[in-house]
Amino acid sequence: MLCAALSLAACTKDLEPSADILLEGEELDLKGFGGSFRKLFVLNEGGLGANNATLDFLNLQKGRYVRSSFRKMNPSVAGGLGDVGNDIALLGDELWMVINNSGIVEVASAVDETEIAAIAVPTPRNIAFDDNYAYVTSWAGAYATGTYDDKGNYTISDSSNPKGCVYRIGLKTKKIEGTVEVGLQPEGIACYGGRLYVANSGGISSQLPPLYSYDNTLSIIDAASFKLVQTIEVAPNLKSVWSDGKGAIYVTSMGNFWDAHTGLYVLFAGNPSQVTLVGSGSAIKPESLHVSCSCCADGAVYCIGTEDEFNWSAVHNYYLWSCKTEDYSSGKLSITLYPQTLTGVPYGMSAVKASFDDSSHYLVIGDAGDYFNPGTVSCYALDFNGGEKYWSVNAGVCPGHFAIW
Repeated sequence: MLCAALSLAACTKDLEPSADILLEGEELDLKGFGGSFRKLFVLNEGGLGANNATLDFLNLQKGRYVRSSFRKMNPSVAGGLGDVGNDIALLGDELWMVINNSGIVEVASAVDETEIAAIAVPTPRNIAFDDNYAYVTSWAGAYATGTYDDKGNYTISDSSNPKGCVYRIGLKTKKIEGTVEVGLQPEGIACYGGRLYVANSGGISSQLPPLYSYDNTLSIIDAASFKLVQTIEVAPNLKSVWSDGKGAIYVTSMGNFWDAHTGLYVLFAGNPSQVTLVGSGSAIKPESLHVSCSCCADGAVYCIGTEDEFNWSAVHNYYLWSCKTEDYSSGKLSITLYPQTLTGVPYGMSAVKASFDDSSHYLVIGDAGDYFNPGTVSCYALDFNGGEKYWSVNAGVCPGHFAIW
């Protein structure tokens, strides 16, 4: 009888629903997507100044998509999630969200989206972790405001252009425990081998003195001393940084929107000064290797781009490709062009496994649509099946960041 009682108690505890289980959502046929995972989180950026960033989640066990879960689970948090959700990452059962224009790093429970902490960081952008800290890139309050005349000319009336920073936040204390200065308007950040790799964009600096151009540098920080140890020139307007976990560091550039195209660059931790444009010298057409958004999974970087990236009045057909380091001694790369043709406005992407023990991957893409109304999130297969869409659902405004739990 005692064994039976203990068994029943254990089963009851395992099946105890989280507090968000009663939230209403849209039922989806996931066609096997999700496997042993529990939730796919979607961070919708919202519009600048609109205070409409939202957190959605897809319950992978029940096939239910729940919109604006953070606001629903935290009714006492004034303003909801805040203004411009810029990045999201999971650490155990904690969900860390970077809310750019609100100047907050929001930490919530992955179990039920209830708030754990709200950490003030000026104009935060992206986040990465090591065993002890969360590292957040910050524009350090950089801004530029102005007006357009009747001819479409833009005049800046007020601005600030300080160097950017990386903030170090204790994982246990949820408090800032140090800062280090990097380049202008840093964006992506990655941790590998005790070093932090930070992509500097110069997104505000392109309009202001002293440069009147984009930053083109990658800052390298020693995590132990939390000091800047090296600055590497890569390309203008850097955005994302990915580590494949084996020594290759991938960096994306958004170009200058005039004569420098977007692209993916690679360097190696053992020799970071040697930077290579992925695809240079290969038989693949350079215009097939542009990068508008990217993600990294299992040592491969997946990219979406379009050949006519400078012509934004055109109706774009986007293509998908991936890159992987095969030989670390020579830096040899393999590039795969996928047969899928993706339409819409891919704003963010994530490559995820079907389950913990499955080698196949799916591609989750956020489509921003017109950038003002709710976009969509769709799931595709990555097994050369002609781009079969597994499921698609309406999300919030500018769905662009994902985390699977």
